[in-house]
Amino acid sequence: MRQDLAATRNIGIMAHIDAGKTTTTERILFYTGVTYKVGEVHDGNAVMDWMEQEQERGITITSAATTCFWRDCRINIIDTPGHVDFTIEVERSLRVLDGAVAAFDSVAGVEPQSETVWRQADKYGVPRIAFMNKMDRVGADFFMSVQSMIDRLGAKPVIIQLPIGAEDGFVGTVDLVTMKANIYDEDTIGAKFREADIPEELKAQAKEYRDKMIEAVADFDEVLMEKYLEGQEITPAEIRAAIRAGTVSSEITPALCGAAFKNKGVQQLLDAIVDYLPSPLDVPAVQGKSANNGGTPIERKSSDDEPFSALAFKIATDPFVGQLTFVRVYSGVLASGSYVYNSSKGKKERVGRLLKMHANKREDIDELRAGDIAAVVGLKSTLTGDTLCDQKAQVILESMEFPEPVISVAIEPKTKVDQEKLSQALQKLMQEDPSFSVSVNEDTGQTLIAGMGELHLEIIVDRLLREFKVGANVGKPQVAYRESIRGEAEAEGKYIKQSGGRGQYGHVKIRVSPSKPGEGLVFVNKIVGGKVPREYVNAVEKGVRESMD
Repeated sequence: MRQDLAATRNIGIMAHIDAGKTTTTERILFYTGVTYKVGEVHDGNAVMDWMEQEQERGITITSAATTCFWRDCRINIIDTPGHVDFTIEVERSLRVLDGAVAAFDSVAGVEPQSETVWRQADKYGVPRIAFMNKMDRVGADFFMSVQSMIDRLGAKPVIIQLPIGAEDGFVGTVDLVTMKANIYDEDTIGAKFREADIPEELKAQAKEYRDKMIEAVADFDEVLMEKYLEGQEITPAEIRAAIRAGTVSSEITPALCGAAFKNKGVQQLLDAIVDYLPSPLDVPAVQGKSANNGGTPIERKSSDDEPFSALAFKIATDPFVGQLTFVRVYSGVLASGSYVYNSSKGKKERVGRLLKMHANKREDIDELRAGDIAAVVGLKSTLTGDTLCDQKAQVILESMEFPEPVISVAIEPKTKVDQEKLSQALQKLMQEDPSFSVSVNEDTGQTLIAGMGELHLEIIVDRLLREFKVGANVGKPQVAYRESIRGEAEAEGKYIKQSGGRGQYGHVKIRVSPSKPGEGLVFVNKIVGGKVPREYVNAVEKGVRESMD
């Protein structure tokens, strides 16, 4: 059955470390019926944190994709890591998503990595809604958290929910669109809620913030603006349409609140994802350039009828099916068992199987259509950032930029048996992770691995042992010291050899002085008038260069 594109949402959940991204995703899967038991990060049984290292450490390392349904709308969710070491995972996820949920810890508000992921979302023009999580924690302050978005992110948050109480007293939320209160049932740990009238003590505050909300969104809907100015009644549907228009254009960020761990506010967050975040039809057509026509600009609309185009945004190694290539389809249809053209490499590739991923579980599907995010098995040459398209209508989509590694360590196999396996394993890990690199230091002969931080490299070494069964030792790289000239000096050398006949005689004067760092050797011939033949000067330069090496 073909899912209506207007009822599709491709979203990511992004935030600082420990703001509750994975916990929020686990609750979403539970309420949408994908899972029948709530997974917990601290117990190591969260569905989205499927790697052993993630379960042991209670952190997200690799972005995991899954699909769920809410109010007849298909939601493709990518749960991203918070640690700066794995920022590449956030970058490549945002490149292919249409919208995002920015989660914040309502005790801390905007934190350092929140700023990083916010800038990444700005870079790709991804519309967002803000979820102020952990309202049940001691020190939770919803209004401070929203203000921190203005102060530190330069965002334009629009409050569409108010908390009823905070910390231990957080019992529900006020929906400013419908002007009703949602009170969570403590017996079901918030899984059930009832709609009620707004508590008396919050009525004045609710009216104040509702007026602010309508003022903020009235710019996006002329009919609503007229009604507001004339003091007419505005329906919830009209307000939602205006909030959606402002969110899709990235002019505003709707702000909600909740406590995912206590199951409070997650259903309303799902409603907001459906109501306010864009479908593939709401975002501009993807831009690219022609692969065989001098780089002419091309755009591909989000439609099954357009020629096929997709972007590979992640490579993963699966022990059962081999290499998985995660793709976002922008236009057209891709059938299982068909051929596809990699326009970035200029190669034709065969599609073995198509898989819909749910964290690390998979389900075979027959075809991919515009707006889909799924994994392809069988692509040999495709790497992160490559474009896949129809060979008859070639296009190259804008690729991704990856940060340079910032730290390196030396690595060596523990045994002779590990030697061959090590290079193969490192090669596979490099294919998966563009922010990880392997090089050999020519001076010391050491193999160096480089990444985005100590945690990143620690996880790499751990994966070598667990996934690839390769034992390796890591240590500090050896430093090859080199000498350099610090001051100016002159020297001369004479060569005299008399063995009968004319004999041999050579006299060379050399002056050395320091050059700029990184400039290398600059050889200047100061002989004038051709007194010494050129071939002799070349021999002198060769001798100088040999002594430098």
